[in-house]
Amino acid sequence: MSRDVQKEIHDLITSQRVVLFMKGTPQFPQCGFSSAAAQMLKTAGCDDFASVNVLADNEIREGVKQYANWPTIPQLYINGEFVGGADIMREMSQSGELGALLQN
Repeated sequence: MSRDVQKEIHDLITSQRVVLFMKGTPQFPQCGFSSAAAQMLKTAGCDDFASVNVLADNEIREGVKQYANWPTIPQLYINGEFVGGADIMREMSQSGELGALLQN
């Protein structure tokens, strides 16, 4: 039986309100961008986000890039919708838009 990675990703992002696909974990990030993304969520008051360590599963790592048609990790999803990567998160964090989105 072959694995349906796109369905797994869809199920992950629709079963949790906030999902961050990242390299490593929030406690032990494995790249600066992933570390910054997790920190931005925490700074915005979101401590209960789900994280997916893409380094633990190469099929998820490649599949999430296809899912959002976004070539880089980290990737943030809120309410099942793709928000963006670290640069977009940084802009949204600085403008207050990320905090507002997380409050809704």
